[in-house]
Amino acid sequence: MTTATSSQAASNGAGLIWFDGELVPEERAQVSVLTHALHYGTSVFEGIRAYETRRGAAVFRLPEHARRLLDSAKILGMRTDLTVERVAAAVVETVAANARKHAYIRPLIWYGSDALGVSPERNRLHFMVATLPWGTYLGDDVIRKGARLMTSSWRRSPGDVLPTKAKAGGNYVNSVLANIEAKSNGFDEALLLDKQGFVAEGSGENVLLVRDGTLQAISTSVNLRGITRDSVMRIAEAGGLSVETVMATRDELYTADEVFLVGTAAEVTPVASIDRRPIGIGAAGPVALDLRERYLRAARGEVAEFEHWLTYVDG
Repeated sequence: MTTATSSQAASNGAGLIWFDGELVPEERAQVSVLTHALHYGTSVFEGIRAYETRRGAAVFRLPEHARRLLDSAKILGMRTDLTVERVAAAVVETVAANARKHAYIRPLIWYGSDALGVSPERNRLHFMVATLPWGTYLGDDVIRKGARLMTSSWRRSPGDVLPTKAKAGGNYVNSVLANIEAKSNGFDEALLLDKQGFVAEGSGENVLLVRDGTLQAISTSVNLRGITRDSVMRIAEAGGLSVETVMATRDELYTADEVFLVGTAAEVTPVASIDRRPIGIGAAGPVALDLRERYLRAARGEVAEFEHWLTYVDG
């Protein structure tokens, strides 16, 4: 493998990028404008985080993310020889090469530029991993005050239209449109419903709510199976909170005691209002804030029960 030094890294944050088996500076990680994925959305990706721990940087639930990446590729019919172990090794090496203490990590598999046209079959597959400095997804003020959500006019794509269990690039046009709509109307994030009118998810997060002391997780029937969602549900159960999976309409969220968003980027983000209706106390709720702190403690290796979720970069 050819390896660049960290001093050669680009100055805009990504540093060294794993690109088809090499660690190269960001400015060398280039693709053609005729790349199939650029024209047709034929890529799959993951969002992963590394956190600073007492033992150095650790990647949170790396095998699960690597498996989901390859499952997404399989759903799209991508014939890759990548394995969970190879994906995980590339992630760890990229974090280490950039000397990241904490980072947002983006692996991506995509069809290249060998042939244009809807059929991707004549295009080679490529694989990259980038690591980026990344703070609080919606901002620290949103965590303190709670996010303001707007129910989008764009419905979440159903599974018979797009493969909703694949984290595929093309799927996210749906999310982008919803997010743009919410931001342009002065909200922090979008809430999407499915085609039957049930709550689906945010533009990039799963939705949970609290009612009468029970944590209710919105069903993933049309949504990506969130790894953060699973983590938060397990942490809640370990803390003695009753947990159940539900289908809910948006008016049921209006009358919940708390609502919050969960995802790798969002971590645990409390919701203060939906469609200008205050949720609970109209601010970040105590259960959400407690679960956020417990989630972050687990991700930082401070909870022995969940330390098996961590892959330490230094071994």
